[in-house]
Amino acid sequence: MSGTHSSSLNAARRARELAGLPGESPVDVLVIGGGVTGTGVALDAASRGLSVVLAEKHDLAFGTSRWSSKLVHGGLRYLASGSVGIAHESAVERGILLSRTAPHLVRPLPQLVPLLPGVSGPAAALVRAGFAAGDLLRLSARTSHHSLPRSRRVTRAEVQRLAPTVRAEGLRGGLLGWDGQLTDDARLVVALARTAAAHGARVLTRCAAEDVTGGGAVLRDRLTGQATQVDARMVVNATGVWAGGLAPGVSLRPSRGTHLVLPRSAFGDLATGLMTPVPGERNRFVFALPADERRVYVGLTDEETGGEIPDVPRASDSEIGFLLETISTALRAPLTRRDVLGTYAGLRPLLDSGSGRSADVSREHAVLTAPDGLVTVVGGKLTTYRRMAEDALDAALARSGVVAGPCRTRRLPLVGAGNRAELAGVAAPDRLVRRYGTEAAAVLDGAAREEGATEPIADGIPVTRAELLFGLRHEGALDESDLVDRRTRIGLSTADRERALPAVTETLGRIRV
Repeated sequence: MSGTHSSSLNAARRARELAGLPGESPVDVLVIGGGVTGTGVALDAASRGLSVVLAEKHDLAFGTSRWSSKLVHGGLRYLASGSVGIAHESAVERGILLSRTAPHLVRPLPQLVPLLPGVSGPAAALVRAGFAAGDLLRLSARTSHHSLPRSRRVTRAEVQRLAPTVRAEGLRGGLLGWDGQLTDDARLVVALARTAAAHGARVLTRCAAEDVTGGGAVLRDRLTGQATQVDARMVVNATGVWAGGLAPGVSLRPSRGTHLVLPRSAFGDLATGLMTPVPGERNRFVFALPADERRVYVGLTDEETGGEIPDVPRASDSEIGFLLETISTALRAPLTRRDVLGTYAGLRPLLDSGSGRSADVSREHAVLTAPDGLVTVVGGKLTTYRRMAEDALDAALARSGVVAGPCRTRRLPLVGAGNRAELAGVAAPDRLVRRYGTEAAAVLDGAAREEGATEPIADGIPVTRAELLFGLRHEGALDESDLVDRRTRIGLSTADRERALPAVTETLGRIRV
């Protein structure tokens, strides 16, 4: 890390950097969009020594990036459909996240397919072949089996130990594979943005980009209404499903992926991801994924979405029913809507191929350059964000003629990253280490003078005031929603959100940034 810039993002830094924009134009790179790809582009560019401004209309990870399954997966589904290139790319990028750039945020996750009567012998053989292909992908990506163990067949007793609520009737064992899981997708985006800021990038949330061209844009501060012209040698449009609004020639086919949030108690002490085949489909599953805060995420759907693109998509009633019904086929007692703590849905920015179901549209990313030089990056998935960012910046550099060094992000650790020994030595609770890595102790130290800062902010919610303060002072949070819905993810449970808001509002009222 350069050491010449702090990684801390907060209201004071935002105001200072916004005020300095008029005298510092043109910049080398203007990035529009503060999701995982946009922050990835900003980090790539800043780490190559380029001057960078990132503009985000809302907050970091406001859009699709926070609505994922929280998986960092090796592209097994894409291999099954013949997309060998994207499958290998996914496996490589998964290994980079696990071992180099974000080992504090990504951990191995076992995934179990119970062999129930609904899974025929040929279907089980197909899953086993898929897991074996996943093992080969791991080897080709040079990811150690110590990080991701080999897949294997497991006994009936082991299935019941790993997933206690799975139906026992007709159970004949299971198939177990391994993949990667994020502690939280929004935290990955924040870590990328802060690492970019540490290399000098100006990360400006609540700034809408208007009149965008390949040579710059007008940035409008949504807090004050003030507009500033920012000229740039390169402009990268990384706004995901909203990309067509800035680059009219880009035709997208958004697909909605919906998840349910359930209490871990609904699945017993679930120790593995649970994969249930979708009836009538060869290569689709509904997942139940154990997560922090005693939650389980159940997903996901693949529904084509037309019309105006909403800022915050909503799960449909039919999707909720489909997910509950499908996952319940593997359980002793069916889940009901009363079990659901909350729902979330995200829109995939798929490039329109003109035919077929959205579920069959390629997840490969595309980099498109307009005649005026505006570079747009769409498609792809969270796991491959780094490669998408590299390709987008390389395309912008080729078009502009600006000289920069090679990409460094393959080996550039994000803020908080550390190896196993370093993370084990952090003087903080495991829960904080999983979310903040080597910065976990600093979260506590920064709130040492605040009375009760290490106590949970509400009954049944483990988040502390120390985390809220860290979000405001170092992670760019500006209001209650930033803290509840993105820095802590309390808001994934509707009831928890309501119970937490008084403490969050009180903290904002007396913050000293």
